[in-house]
Amino acid sequence: MAHVRKTTHSRKTAARRKTSARRSTARKSTKRAAPRRWSQRVTRESDALDLKQGVFKLTSAKKIAASLKRSAEHSSRRKTGAYRSALSMLTFYINRAGKTLPKTQRTRLERAKVELKRAFGRE
Repeated sequence: MAHVRKTTHSRKTAARRKTSARRSTARKSTKRAAPRRWSQRVTRESDALDLKQGVFKLTSAKKIAASLKRSAEHSSRRKTGAYRSALSMLTFYINRAGKTLPKTQRTRLERAKVELKRAFGRE
């Protein structure tokens, strides 16, 4: 019986070693020197729009839509129509924020999409 226990124990130990080896290699591969915030750079330097700073933090959906419309119409760097550029930047921000975006802000930004449609007369 002692022999059976020993093999069971050694199998478990070997399994633990393999698991810990997998974990340590996984950690090493995901480590980076500095985080790359490409989505932040896109929002700041995109050819789509010249955005007013803090536009997505505004308290009203109407204010967000109005600011996006103003930015889209005055931007000389956009490649498509003003409405499409404004809507794509808003959608991009919502998608990149993902699960970290608070529910209240997400609903405000979703309402800003509707307000943007109204502002451009696309209801």
